[in-house]
Amino acid sequence: MLADFKVILWDFDGVLMDSNAVRDLGFEKVLAEFPPEQVAALLDYHRKNGGLSRYVKFRYFFQTIRNEPIKASEIMVWAGKFSEIMRQLLVNPDLLIEDSMAFVRAHYHEIPMHIVSGSDQEELRFLCQEMGIDQYFVSIQGSPTPKIELVTGVLTQNAYSKENTVLVGDSLNDLDAALNNGINFIGYNNLELKNTGLQYIVNFKNTIS
Repeated sequence: MLADFKVILWDFDGVLMDSNAVRDLGFEKVLAEFPPEQVAALLDYHRKNGGLSRYVKFRYFFQTIRNEPIKASEIMVWAGKFSEIMRQLLVNPDLLIEDSMAFVRAHYHEIPMHIVSGSDQEELRFLCQEMGIDQYFVSIQGSPTPKIELVTGVLTQNAYSKENTVLVGDSLNDLDAALNNGINFIGYNNLELKNTGLQYIVNFKNTIS
């Protein structure tokens, strides 16, 4: 199924790396000075919107949860603090999801692959390089550019055929990015996506030839 596509776009967190729990911890550490119930509300928003960037989530925390204004420059400061923690905690090859990474290693020579993630782009490239997996991907794209625009950019810059391109993701935001760009979508690692009736991969073992 997946190997039949000519181009594969991958989400990162929850698809190639089991990093969602670490991301939770990052928000808890960065926002430790604020009331626990407010941090819990942010974590709930974060978990329900896996494909959104930290920039959007910090803005939501201050403007919606705390009901206070925040400047773009201040959001960058909070995002920077978050990134420092992520660089320390996520450079861990044991967190890579071997199920999906085995497929990547088996097919990257013949199928162009890109990462399109809600994670910070520079942090993401740092992590992939440190763990030696950057070699598998034509490009590694991340926030603050929204995922819909990242997908558009990859399609346009490489003149890819939409009907031959698929995005593999674990969130509704990933699905939205695919639908808005008119490309195929395959869900993974999120049973809510399995229940949408769309294509879904339980594991990659049977897709590796």
